[in-house]
Amino acid sequence: MLALSRKKNEAIIINNDIEITVLEVKGDQVKIGISAPKEVPIYRKEVYLQIQEANRASVDADGMEALKNLFG
Repeated sequence: MLALSRKKNEAIIINNDIEITVLEVKGDQVKIGISAPKEVPIYRKEVYLQIQEANRASVDADGMEALKNLFG
């Protein structure tokens, strides 16, 4: 993991087309802004993990039965 220090209104650039800017710092919270192409999905980690779990559950329930039927 790369750890960087940034102040309010400072930014970092990722892969030439994603910019992350520190918008505000209040106590132990930091508000960030993210500029990225529309095709780049951006999620809070807890939401991303929920999506992954839902996808796994769907594959476990439906996908395995479909594979069993497909391959006999």
